[in-house]
Amino acid sequence: MPVSVAVAAVTFDRPQELAVLLKAINGQTAPVSTICLVDSGTAPAKDVADQHANVDYIRSEANLGGAGGFSLAALKAVASGADWVWMMDDDAEPADAECLATLIREAEARDLEAVVPLVVAPGHPDQLSFFFRLDGKVSHDRAALEKVGFLPNDGHFFNGALIRSDVFFKVGLPDMRLFIRGDEVDFTIRLRKAGIRFGTVTTAAIMHPHAFSETKHVFGARWHVIVPEGAFKRYYYYRNRGYLIRRHFRVKSLVADVGGYLGYFLRRGDLRGLADWFRAFSTGLRGKGFGPLKDQKF
Repeated sequence: MPVSVAVAAVTFDRPQELAVLLKAINGQTAPVSTICLVDSGTAPAKDVADQHANVDYIRSEANLGGAGGFSLAALKAVASGADWVWMMDDDAEPADAECLATLIREAEARDLEAVVPLVVAPGHPDQLSFFFRLDGKVSHDRAALEKVGFLPNDGHFFNGALIRSDVFFKVGLPDMRLFIRGDEVDFTIRLRKAGIRFGTVTTAAIMHPHAFSETKHVFGARWHVIVPEGAFKRYYYYRNRGYLIRRHFRVKSLVADVGGYLGYFLRRGDLRGLADWFRAFSTGLRGKGFGPLKDQKF
């Protein structure tokens, strides 16, 4: 029997990218019943949303961040009664019209409760926007991943992830406290702890801006740290890393982060960068620092 799919999408001041995304979603060979779109931008994009009859436009006057936006959008999508929820950021785009149909087919064939496509860098079809680890080493090579075929219990949420609605009843919604940079990691860990069957398939792809420059190798190809561009993103990333180590008792991540960031900043002689990392990281490690954007100090 045909399955029903609702999209959970978020947008923030990207009207052109949003127009491309909505057109691509409604151009899929597998139909989408509704697109639950949460808009937290400073300039509402309702005129873009109104060009598609199946968009359920939700305006948020508060900046919810990606985490809060996805949480609200996913809840609306689940409430629509759809069997599946397809997660989308406004700067993403399905690589072709068969993307959704392929994800559904792969999920059913592999008996998955959540399935994630490859995330490909725009203009670099042979490169992945976010790395995977193969044989302990970081890889952005699409061909190398395609040789593997399927990566169980791994994936880059929420970019194009197709999730059964029932899953949200089991693991909850994305944690809005994380705001940005870390909500997807938290959600992935919760999936694993709950025993949810999920993974990445290499037969489907979406395009999304890459983050090549954020990956900084410290001690060879096997040890790296992530250093986002801009104090805003760095603060949330570092704070959330500390918090997720605390919340999920990630001892290996604690050792990797402390050793990695100490090595990275000290080798560069960047004491200010080290101090900023320690302040944000230790805040999260103590379970502190949460609140609306206006209360944050970068």
